[in-house]
Amino acid sequence: MTQNESDTWEAIRPPVVAGQFYADSPDILKKGIMEYMARAIPPGGETAIALILPHAGYIYSGQIAADGYNQIQNREIDTVVILGTNHTAPGFHRGGLYPGRGFQTPLGVAEIDREIMTDLMEAGNGDFVADAKVHLREHSIEAQVPFIQVLFPGAKIVPLQIGDADPDMCARLGTVLGQVLKNRRAMIVASTDLSHYPSAADAPSSDLAVLDAMITLNPLTFKETIKTQMNRRLANLQTCACGEGPVMVAMTAASILGAQGGRVISYAHSGDTLVGDQDRVVGYGAVALTKEAIRIDSRSLAQPVVTTESELPPEDKRALLIFAREAVTRCLTTQTLPLARDFSPLLGQSRGVFVTIRSQEGALRGCIGNLVSHVPLAKLVGMMSLQSGLKDPRFSPVRIDELDKLTFEISVLTPMKRVSGYEDIEVGRDGVVLRKDGRSAVFLPQVATEQGWGRDEMLNHLAVKAGLPRESWRQGAEFSTFQAVVFQEQDFDLPEKL
Repeated sequence: MTQNESDTWEAIRPPVVAGQFYADSPDILKKGIMEYMARAIPPGGETAIALILPHAGYIYSGQIAADGYNQIQNREIDTVVILGTNHTAPGFHRGGLYPGRGFQTPLGVAEIDREIMTDLMEAGNGDFVADAKVHLREHSIEAQVPFIQVLFPGAKIVPLQIGDADPDMCARLGTVLGQVLKNRRAMIVASTDLSHYPSAADAPSSDLAVLDAMITLNPLTFKETIKTQMNRRLANLQTCACGEGPVMVAMTAASILGAQGGRVISYAHSGDTLVGDQDRVVGYGAVALTKEAIRIDSRSLAQPVVTTESELPPEDKRALLIFAREAVTRCLTTQTLPLARDFSPLLGQSRGVFVTIRSQEGALRGCIGNLVSHVPLAKLVGMMSLQSGLKDPRFSPVRIDELDKLTFEISVLTPMKRVSGYEDIEVGRDGVVLRKDGRSAVFLPQVATEQGWGRDEMLNHLAVKAGLPRESWRQGAEFSTFQAVVFQEQDFDLPEKL
């Protein structure tokens, strides 16, 4: 071995997406991962041989990745083979192993299992090569490493970049990988996101079909499913699975290691997050390929849909208040966000919402909402909580050191109704939207009561809020009213504030 070769084999690959995809502070990063793990879907009882997990920024896909890792958290695992998606090395068509000592993250160095790496290259007939270049800018492997460091601190890794989705090559790579891992305490993680970049309305139909194809353990079925979905010509759909190659390699290797079935554990897309765009999303799924001959497909993820306006029982109000605070707290303390799931079906209804944050003395600290909504109520509460705490232009963003001194209030709205004039407005009952000359403003029903205003004084203040002169509401203005169910943290026995 030459001196240059020796130096290469001692190299440590530095992180390239720390501070972007995940926190660059070790304490914040570890705490964020543990927050996701605390809310992860419980193990299903099956023995996972391989996992298929997403690799986007943790704020988008971290919860789905945690759902997958939670299936194996209590296992004794010596090595995790991470099958990466080739985003950055066009023209590379083999299995690329990193020829170095480890991968660096803010949590330290994840050591590479040199023994398995050597065995793969010796058994692979040239299909496995040591190539640092294909790893230098690639994020799909790196995004998995912090989870492994936190959950399996003694485990080594094998970073394996899959060059492309050629079925013959993937079959060869998977066959050798399965043979090399026999009788070893190893886990395979195939790193892939799903659809890029359909609308939130279109993504699930493609993503769920692709996830169901993964648990067939048949790479050709998986590839044909992707072809079928691409032929549907969904608007803006660029790919159904960026890690097509890693998934096919994992299927083949898992079959050799005794996999007989699989389970779709969880699914979401970026539009399901509290900061996601609904027009352009990326899909994320967690899948386990299992020793048991089971087939738990995406239909197990279906949630009841509530289309009618329904009253909220106390337990749902309490859950919304906890979620509102959690959204702001986790954003500030761990740079992660909760996923709006595991709520009662009633919190899937679409309702307008305002979230109000106040000081202990009652002073306003933030208040933002939506009068109408096309997203589930629980998700909108989380979104508006973030906006109220961090984006209300009237106030500086909420700080970590003041969180325990603030209180959260939620107003769930009824649909707006146009009224014939201001005479129809009842103070204390009605929230009011005023529109005139292209300007508008809104007050929640409780505002006038809290301020001690009568109707005319309330409308004067509302006109000023809209940028109009006082008294201008008396002529040419349009009014809509709504009511609100208002509840606040003081009304409930809640967990201790962070």
